Amino acid sequence: MKVKVCLVQDNPVFFNMEKTLDKVEQLTKKYAKQGCDLIVFPESFVPGYPRGFSFGATIGSRSEAGRELYAHYYENSLDIESDDLKRLEKLSQQQNVYLVIGVTEKQSNHGSLYCSMLYISPTDGLLGVHRKIKPTGSERIVWGEADGESLVSFKTKIGKMGGLICWENYMPLARMSMYNQGVEIYIAPTADSRDGWTATMQHIALEGRCFVLGCNQYFTKSMYPDAYQSLVAHEPENMCRGGSVIVSPLGKIMEGPLFDQAGALIATLDLEEIKQSKLDFDVIGHYARPDIFKFEAVDQPNIKEEKPTKHKK
Repeated sequence: MKVKVCLVQDNPVFFNMEKTLDKVEQLTKKYAKQGCDLIVFPESFVPGYPRGFSFGATIGSRSEAGRELYAHYYENSLDIESDDLKRLEKLSQQQNVYLVIGVTEKQSNHGSLYCSMLYISPTDGLLGVHRKIKPTGSERIVWGEADGESLVSFKTKIGKMGGLICWENYMPLARMSMYNQGVEIYIAPTADSRDGWTATMQHIALEGRCFVLGCNQYFTKSMYPDAYQSLVAHEPENMCRGGSVIVSPLGKIMEGPLFDQAGALIATLDLEEIKQSKLDFDVIGHYARPDIFKFEAVDQPNIKEEKPTKHKK
């Protein structure tokens, strides 16, 4: 099977969910017309990754201004129980394309936020949600931690999909939880634009013998609305360089890394290469050594299968 994928490296309309969803629609339609089967958006693309913000929090104190900023972020975050999700599901269906999109997610029964990755099928709608199990550094101020139920993966008509967000990809056991599901298309939205991230994506491809899609946004300080400029005055103009990349199961860079500009990476994945790559290494097969090592991901769900309908392009 061959699968045409697209990684969108662009910027949101920061802290404005409605306008960012408008942009998601425009970009999805653009790349769906090019015959893409799967379109991936970066970490917290909706309503934006709050790079440079402190939310007025230091150890031992929180400011009123920080609380107000958090409330605004909350209001512009996405609720999967709302019409916002229906809008994305309809987009996926109409364009006949799978969407994987990073969002900051709110839940109506409490006030916490999560850094989430939505998997949306053109035939089945929302397949499931991966919520970040360990926010990094100061991200812990605004994002809660998920548990093992968030380690989701999906057997779809274009292959087995799963993945982790940003520095979760540095957690060996989290990666192993994905490999154990037989993930073929490993999706890694991120906010890390350092040169070393490319090596991380190559390592995961070689370790998991899977295609790896590393997707980041391109963002400059000037893209922040005027109301937030004082919060990021100390930041460089080029705040997130991008670095999106597509890597083969043998660690070969197929497209990218794309730095210092908005754009997209498009590549056709031949899933037959995954079988070929396992001749000499299979992390859950002949290299697993279950006689020595035992692994358990508590509460991780089994891989979910789509309904058996024919996928057409």
